[in-house]
Amino acid sequence: MSTFKAPKGTYDLTPPDSAKYLAVREAISAPLKNSGYGYIETPGFEDVALFSRGVGESTDIVSKEMYTLTTKGGSELALRPEGTASVLRAALEANLHKLGNLPVKLWYSGSYYRYERPQKGRYRHFSQVGAEAIGAEDPALDAELIILADQAYRTLGLQNFRILLNSLGDKECRPVYRDALQEFLRELDLDEDTRRRIDLNPLRVLDDKRPEVQKQLVGAPVLRDYLCDACKAYHEEVRDLLTAAGVVYEDDEKLVRGLDYYTRTTFEFVHDGLGSQSAVGGGGRYDGLSEMIGGPALPSVGWALGVDRTVLALEAEGIELELPSSTSVFAVPLGEEARRVLFAKVTELRRAGVAADFAFGGRGLKGAMKSANRSGARFTVVAGERDLAEGVVQLKDMESGEQQAVALDALVAEVQQKLA
Repeated sequence: MSTFKAPKGTYDLTPPDSAKYLAVREAISAPLKNSGYGYIETPGFEDVALFSRGVGESTDIVSKEMYTLTTKGGSELALRPEGTASVLRAALEANLHKLGNLPVKLWYSGSYYRYERPQKGRYRHFSQVGAEAIGAEDPALDAELIILADQAYRTLGLQNFRILLNSLGDKECRPVYRDALQEFLRELDLDEDTRRRIDLNPLRVLDDKRPEVQKQLVGAPVLRDYLCDACKAYHEEVRDLLTAAGVVYEDDEKLVRGLDYYTRTTFEFVHDGLGSQSAVGGGGRYDGLSEMIGGPALPSVGWALGVDRTVLALEAEGIELELPSSTSVFAVPLGEEARRVLFAKVTELRRAGVAADFAFGGRGLKGAMKSANRSGARFTVVAGERDLAEGVVQLKDMESGEQQAVALDALVAEVQQKLA
């Protein structure tokens, strides 16, 4: 064993479990690729100011959870704690919004970093697939993204997840609500840290999960009562479009999400089998973020779904994904001449698009057949000197146990036909 271990709060992905994570990423991104979203990749670290301005100084993410570093040149950088600010920065830098086709629709997949107290479902390094639609204010776009996430989860077979939906209002009606909420919160018996939040971002107090805080929040002003007519109409349309698409959601007037940049539509995907870390993903509309980071006005909406959380949700529902075997044919040579001939055949099979592997390390028949079994291969090809003298190999079906001699020259075609 190595003297080194993965850092606290992180995990390694190793086979065979890693195949499940790949399948989840694939399932989440498939509906996006099918709906006009192009792939984008951004650096793992960015200028600290991008997140403090975009995500918000008052958020836990920026004030407590960001990994920051100072480079040799004196630049202040942060490992990315979330994807949206980076993606928007990259889109603005590449002038994607000037190419004439708005919204700019992008999807991404990557690792994110937050210094949190590690627990099941909450890591310091985690993996997400996200989507952003930049540059259009349209309830149909908000609905599209929620529908695509719902579709992704359904194709994985998940059933016990719920979609929570709320509207946070816009720059017209939110300040009025903020004032009313601050007035209410200042009368409560709260600790210093929470009192500081009242001035910085009072909506975050509503998100406090502690029972002693929740108890005092009964009777707090509700955002829904303060929405202006435009925000109400916008929210109604999002809800109507979801209902028409057969997507079931629950209105949750306490849902605020932990980032300062959200406006109007916010939503969260929660799974009841995950205990306290029940959110598997979420997102919302962020109409002012582009201006916050120095860009033009570009109303946008997006989400990110946690790959690790989704895997936990699948396990909670007892769902086994049908993962294709990584190997179709496993070659077992007996003797030096067979080693040379079968290695060439394995190369030929791979070039023909057949997943093939080889018994490396020159072990005997028994050890090599164990390897063939573990590989999950559908067929094993065995050849010794006598076989080669006759110009054949033995092709064994690992499911039925049947074995037949196949002419060496016809092996690739025979395997392709059987696999088809």
